[in-house]
Amino acid sequence: MPDDPQPLRVMPKTISATCYNRVRLALIRRGQPLRLGLPRHRGLEMILTDDAWRCIDTLTEDQLILVWRAFASSGRDDLTRPVACELFLYHHCAGLVMGTVLSDMEHALDACLAPARHD
Repeated sequence: MPDDPQPLRVMPKTISATCYNRVRLALIRRGQPLRLGLPRHRGLEMILTDDAWRCIDTLTEDQLILVWRAFASSGRDDLTRPVACELFLYHHCAGLVMGTVLSDMEHALDACLAPARHD
């Protein structure tokens, strides 16, 4: 993104098909940008769009921590195949949470996509 600071590091990554498909479904159902709290990561939130999944620190004025972007999903014809992307690291401690943030995001998406209960 043009307004983003210079990343400390950029690395190739692969997103599981389950994770990628769940985000796409949430964006279709809930609209974008979709902002999700990450309960297992105090102060961190995800801002999801078609183009980028941004992990921000709300305790430091929404400082960028991680951004997944450049998803290789064009022409995707198999919903079970992982999706290649690039991971941009913006914080010196980003490597410590990059694995667990996606897992936490998936749990938050489950709650977001769960049907409303009418007890």
